Amino acid sequence: MNKLVVYFSYTGNTKMIAHKIKDKLNCDILEIETVIPYSSDYQTVVNDEHNSEASNHLPEIKDINVDLTKYDEIILGTPVWWYRPVPAIRTFLTQNDLSNKVIKPFAMNAGWLGRTFNEIKSLCPNSNVEDELNIVFEGYSDKLVTNETEIDNWIDRIKEES
Repeated sequence: MNKLVVYFSYTGNTKMIAHKIKDKLNCDILEIETVIPYSSDYQTVVNDEHNSEASNHLPEIKDINVDLTKYDEIILGTPVWWYRPVPAIRTFLTQNDLSNKVIKPFAMNAGWLGRTFNEIKSLCPNSNVEDELNIVFEGYSDKLVTNETEIDNWIDRIKEES
């Protein structure tokens, strides 16, 4: 299976895990970026996103310049904001047809996964969303709570399925 790691990262935690996956699987990687970058001030982002969450606002993302038809499997990394996949990932999923692909999502959060994986499934109704991994960091830090062995074992399972 041709694999592609797709992720969005605000603080760098999702990026770190995405690159670890890319390196272990020796596969391609794609970072989703918003056209208008989020503020570097965390509280500003919290306030802006909290206000737009009720409206389901989806930010415009930069052109991905990737032929998704070349990939059978998407390993999808998202932070969790307000118990949901980050808006930029929701934009990516609504703008791209991932029908008949296997999607293996991993979600970064501080213990509040919410409906993240269920929402990914609903945004990809013609895909096989499976083997989700919840990765927990200590509240608003880069201190990993989830055991690294659990992450490594998840990556190894994906590698073995190739």
